[in-house]
Amino acid sequence: MTRGLTLTFLLITTLFLTACGGGSGMYREDASHSGRAKSSGPTELENLVWKFTAPDKVYSSPVVAGGTVYVGCKDGHLYALDVNNGRVKWKFKTGGNIEASAAVKGDTVYVGSWDKYLYAVDVNTQKMKWKFRTDGMVYSSPVLDGNAIYFGSSDNHLYAVNAETGYEIWRYNAKAGVYTSPAVSEKEVYIGTMDGHLRAINKKSGQEQWKYSTRHRIYSSPSVSDGLIYFGSDNKYIHAISMKTGQEIWKKKTAGKVFSSPAVDDRAVFFGSTDTYIYAYNAEKGGRRWEYKTEGPSFSSPVIASNTVYIGSVDGHIYALDTSNGALRWKYDSGDKVYSSPTVANGMIIFNSVGGEVFAVR
Repeated sequence: MTRGLTLTFLLITTLFLTACGGGSGMYREDASHSGRAKSSGPTELENLVWKFTAPDKVYSSPVVAGGTVYVGCKDGHLYALDVNNGRVKWKFKTGGNIEASAAVKGDTVYVGSWDKYLYAVDVNTQKMKWKFRTDGMVYSSPVLDGNAIYFGSSDNHLYAVNAETGYEIWRYNAKAGVYTSPAVSEKEVYIGTMDGHLRAINKKSGQEQWKYSTRHRIYSSPSVSDGLIYFGSDNKYIHAISMKTGQEIWKKKTAGKVFSSPAVDDRAVFFGSTDTYIYAYNAEKGGRRWEYKTEGPSFSSPVIASNTVYIGSVDGHIYALDTSNGALRWKYDSGDKVYSSPTVANGMIIFNSVGGEVFAVR
């Protein structure tokens, strides 16, 4: 892998990918990747609540469950932080860089690593329950749905694994690297692949139902809402595709590549672009509702809470924008580039900068 391609992967895989303490315990908030938080977020910025400094760079987006913030680090550790003060509760060592976000269900946290494994770790004992080996690095953030956990690998496969036992249910050969995090509906799993296809896979059988071609690489993880699938691609478009047929409903072009994974509410789809703008489009028809200019490209994926969309930028800020008109509610300067996606818990926005600092602001 060339140095330039390696850097691209470092930047893009940050886009991948519920108990006391708030939080959903999953990347993009739920299995459909709606990006809608289950708890409220701050509409006015008061202060920094806490900050944790990791020993190396952090590209993994944090998730929160059971009063704990889980975040992966380039040093190969998954860190479990107290959601109230940011102190390290424990850490788990893998054999490689962790850029995928974790997923949590009950007493188990699941996380993928560059060492080609997906791990299941007991949150009480910090001991490994099982690990599942692929033939490639795991950039894809796992998604839990029922008794299955779905995730992709750079070995060109999408995997369905039993969440309790770690046994393979099925694998689907996408014939191209899978760096996106799967989105799950009632019957299907959706992934974007490096050959430019969005693919629909039957949840039970692992058989392809349809595929839609953009002819450009897809790093943006899909979001499913009201019969449509939303995602961005290297060709600078945001796409809206029919869940049933895989046919294009609408697409809109920005001035930059779209690595950001969309968030969707009842009216609009929100995402960032490398053209430095944050966009809101009508979810059904694709008409532009508003745009907001930042001072740098946005690789970050937004989260929605309290009629506010929260999103990071390479300019170092987390932005809080009014969902109805894009008006700036507040912004926070982290002092470093923000590629990761924020999450909401305990009325706080939790996010990290690339240098290794994890922030909780309210």
